[in-house]
Amino acid sequence: MAQKINQYPILLQDSTLLPQLDVQFEVVCEAMAKTHSLQQIVDECFRRAFPPDGIPKARHIAPLVSSQRSTTASIPSKSTHRLITTALHQSAFAILGVTTRDNRKRIVESAEEKSLELDHDVCQKARSDLTNPRTRLSAEIGWLPGVSPRKASQLVENLVNDPMAIRQESGLPTLAHLNLLAAAFEAVDGKHDADDLAEFIMEAAYLAEDLTPEEVLRDINEDRAVSGFPEVRALDQIEAELTERKRYYRGAIKEAINRLPPMTLIRVMTETVDGVTSGGKDHAPGLIDDLVDSYEIETHGILQKEAENVQKLIKAARDHAGSGETAVEPYVDKLDAVARNWDKIAQPIQLSSKARGIDHEASRDLAYEIRSLAIDLFNKHDMLAQSQRLTGLIQEIFAEVPEIADRVEEDADALADIFQQRKQASARQDEWVREITYRAEIGVMFKDTLSISPQGVSWKGQNFPLDSITRVRWGGVSHSVNGIPTGTTYTIAFGNRNSEAVVELKKQDVYSTFIDKLWRSVCVRLLTEMLEALKEGRDLHFGDARVHDDGITLVKRKFLGSNEQIRCSWDRVHVWSADGSFCIGAKDDKKINAGISYIHGANTHILEQAIRMGFKKPGMRRLSELLQ
Repeated sequence: MAQKINQYPILLQDSTLLPQLDVQFEVVCEAMAKTHSLQQIVDECFRRAFPPDGIPKARHIAPLVSSQRSTTASIPSKSTHRLITTALHQSAFAILGVTTRDNRKRIVESAEEKSLELDHDVCQKARSDLTNPRTRLSAEIGWLPGVSPRKASQLVENLVNDPMAIRQESGLPTLAHLNLLAAAFEAVDGKHDADDLAEFIMEAAYLAEDLTPEEVLRDINEDRAVSGFPEVRALDQIEAELTERKRYYRGAIKEAINRLPPMTLIRVMTETVDGVTSGGKDHAPGLIDDLVDSYEIETHGILQKEAENVQKLIKAARDHAGSGETAVEPYVDKLDAVARNWDKIAQPIQLSSKARGIDHEASRDLAYEIRSLAIDLFNKHDMLAQSQRLTGLIQEIFAEVPEIADRVEEDADALADIFQQRKQASARQDEWVREITYRAEIGVMFKDTLSISPQGVSWKGQNFPLDSITRVRWGGVSHSVNGIPTGTTYTIAFGNRNSEAVVELKKQDVYSTFIDKLWRSVCVRLLTEMLEALKEGRDLHFGDARVHDDGITLVKRKFLGSNEQIRCSWDRVHVWSADGSFCIGAKDDKKINAGISYIHGANTHILEQAIRMGFKKPGMRRLSELLQ
C-alpha cells in the first residue's frame, strides 16, 4: 500500500484523500483476503476510492468555516452496480487462475505459486478439487464449461465491474450463462428496481429450463479432451450435479430477494409468477415452482397470523349483526383491509397453484369463511349491501382459486338478481305510493278533508290504516224533480270491524278519483283475502246469498210456501247489475236469485270483481283458482 501511495504524491498533499482509501481497504480486504493477492486488493481499493481509473486527482478543498471546525471529506457510497467478489471468484479455477483446459501439472504449479500470495490451505484445497476426479466434476459444473479461457477471464472480470451486463450476453453455453447470472444476483440490493428484478428472475428461470445434461456432458468432455483428464461417461453423474446446481440457483435468487424490503419482495414474487404463468394459465419453469414452494414455507407464519385476524373479525361481525348494519360495517371495513393484505402475500402462491391445476388450500379455506359470513349476513339479517361487498371482495382477491371463483360467481349472480328485484320492487313501491296518494276538500262552506296515502284513509278526524280496513262500499243515487235531473249524491264508506266512516259528496271527479285510489290501496288486498278465505273452506255471507269456493247458495222465492235455499255451482249461474245492486241468478230458473246492494252492502264490489274474473277463466270450478 505504501509503494502505491508513493506513486501519487497528491495523496500526501491532500489530507482528504487518504481517509477514503482507509475506508475502502477495510471493506475490500475483508471480502478478498483469502482469494486475492495483496496487490489485487490494493488495486481494487484505489479503483473504488478514485473511480473510474483508480488515479487520485487534486480536488478543491472548501475553506474552513472557522478555526474551531474543519471540513470532513465525504466518503463515496458503494455503487449498486459493482461487486468486490462473487461466488464464481470463490471457484477453484478462479482462485488458482487456471482454466478448464489446463492439465494437472499446470494446476499443481499454479497452486504452489498462489500459495505465496494467498492462504496456503485455500490453494491446496483448490488444487485437490481440480485434480481429484471425484471433486473436479462439481468444480467444472460450478465454473464456465464450454467457454474459451480468454472469454471466461473476461466475463468474470466484467462481472465485478458491471454485473447486470451479463444479461445481455449471447451465444454462451447454457450452464455457463446460468452460473454467471447466479453470480450477478449478488449485486441485487434493497434499492433494485422490482420490475427489472422480476424480469431478471424470469430470464434465469427460462434459461434453466433449457439446461440439458447432454449439453453439459459434451462441453465438459471437450474441455477434458484438451486438459488430459478422463472423460465423464455416466450421464447420471451430470444429472445429480445439475440437481444440486439448480438448488444453488434457487438459493442465489432467494438471497437476492431477501435483501429487498418486504413489500418489494412480495411485488417481485407476484410479478415473476404472474409473468411466467400468464396469470396462472401456463405451467411455470421448475425453478419458479421451487422458489414459490420456498416462499410459501417462509410466509406460512405471517399468513396464518393474518388468517386468524380475519377469523376474529368474522366472529365480531357475526356477534354484532343483531345490532344492525351500522354496527357490522366497521368490522367489514377492517376485514376488507386485512383480507387484502393477506392476499398480497398469498398472491404468488395462488397463481402458482392455479398454474399447477390445484387450489391453494389456505386461500380456499379463508375464502369459504368470508363467504359464510356473507351468506349469514344476508340470510339471517337481510344485509344485502354488506353481503354483496364481501362477495365482491372474494371475487377480487381469490380469483386465482378456481373452486372459489366458480362458486362465488354464482353467489354474486344470485345477489345481483336479488338486488335488481329489490330495486324494481322499490321502484314499484314508489310508483304505488304516487298512485294511491290523494286528498280533496269536501263541502261548500265548511270543508272537510278526505285523504288517502300509505299511512291510511282519513275523514273528519277518523283515520284508518290501510291494512286495518276490512270493508268498503260505494255508489251513487241520482235525483230528479218532475223527471228533471237535479244531480247525483255519491256515497263512499270504509271501515274496520268496529267502526265505519261515511263520505257523501257531489263531485263526480273526486268520487271517481278516490275510488280508483281506494281500489289500488285496499280493495286488491281485500280481494286476495276473500279468495284465500274461500280456499280455506269458509263461507261468506252477502245478504241472502252465501258464497262458497265452488259455488253459491241462492234463495228460490215461492209465491206460496217458504223460500228454499238452492246451492248452485258456478257454471249454473250468471250475473248482472240492476237498480243499484249486483245480481246473481240461476241460468235455468229465474226464481233462484239474489241482489246485493252496491251502496249498502259491504264489499259487494269486491265480490263482483272476483266472480266476473272467475267467469273469464276457462273451465273455472273454484274461485280460489284465481290465486294461481
